[in-house]
Amino acid sequence: MPQVFKYRVEKRYLPLLLPCGVRPGRDGVTLTDTSFIAKFGLFKLETPLDNIEDAHVTRDYRWWTAVGPRLSMADDGLTFGTNKRAGVCVHFREKVPSVLKRSGHSALTVTVIDVDGLAAALTH
Repeated sequence: MPQVFKYRVEKRYLPLLLPCGVRPGRDGVTLTDTSFIAKFGLFKLETPLDNIEDAHVTRDYRWWTAVGPRLSMADDGLTFGTNKRAGVCVHFREKVPSVLKRSGHSALTVTVIDVDGLAAALTH
């Protein structure tokens, strides 16, 4: 049975998220027996579970670096952000491509409701 982790969407950021196709309660991260699938409105990133190297909770972002589909200014990371409180940074063994960067990302941060549950599920 797949595990689904929905995004924690702060309503004040909806004007930034709606044009990306994000709708509260619809998108999130799905873990199957073999796959990690992150859907964020019009965007999607998918990789085999065995490509996940690590996952940890991060907190207290600046809103302008955390909300929306964001490329990192520091590295090749990607964020699917819906709030500035907390997220899970998922590190990949091999880079995973997206429509924002075909050469791939070594990490993805997702701001789901159950950050501790997703981090635990990915590190077992």
